[in-house]
Amino acid sequence: MSPLAGSLTARTLKNVGVFCGANPGSSPAFMTAATALGRQLASEDVGLVYGGASKGLMGAVADAAIDHGGRVVGVIPEALGSREIAHQGLSALHVVGSMHERKALMAEHSDAFITLPGGFGTLDETFEVLTWTQIGVHHKPLGLLNVEGFFDGLIAFADSQVAAGFVQRKHRDMIIVEPDHDALLRKLEIVSLPSTRGWKNAPAQ
Repeated sequence: MSPLAGSLTARTLKNVGVFCGANPGSSPAFMTAATALGRQLASEDVGLVYGGASKGLMGAVADAAIDHGGRVVGVIPEALGSREIAHQGLSALHVVGSMHERKALMAEHSDAFITLPGGFGTLDETFEVLTWTQIGVHHKPLGLLNVEGFFDGLIAFADSQVAAGFVQRKHRDMIIVEPDHDALLRKLEIVSLPSTRGWKNAPAQ
């Protein structure tokens, strides 16, 4: 059954956590997508919670939200402040001691999560919050903004985990995938997430 089936009540997204690269990437489409997402969040009065950097896709999504009157909260580890260059124009900037603290604080302040293209750190953040939903630490949806098919390989790998018996189909289906930011936001509002009761003892499929 589709995770969107049977959803009767839309969740309110007051703040959305966005994971993405501190680099611009090789395609102009990545920066374009980040800018469009930041602009839409601001236009819908949805706060942006992100990694706090002023560079790359992170800077683009934050700048677009700020330019359109949006609320933007950044969370950056102290050790990365000079490398990622902390953004100085945010509504609030939290400087934390570690990546663990960054992920926990971002998750605390977000109602849902969107991942744009990025590197290893982006994937780490993505799968941590996804796992937290799987095991019941929180109950918040996650979507991949699949710009130019960037996440096609990752999606195929997740499907292979299901086929190999390591991931239940209902948990694979928690990953919402859309190439369009508006369609992705609309799905995050209505997606039905599986119960976490008995997940440890359930069969993989």
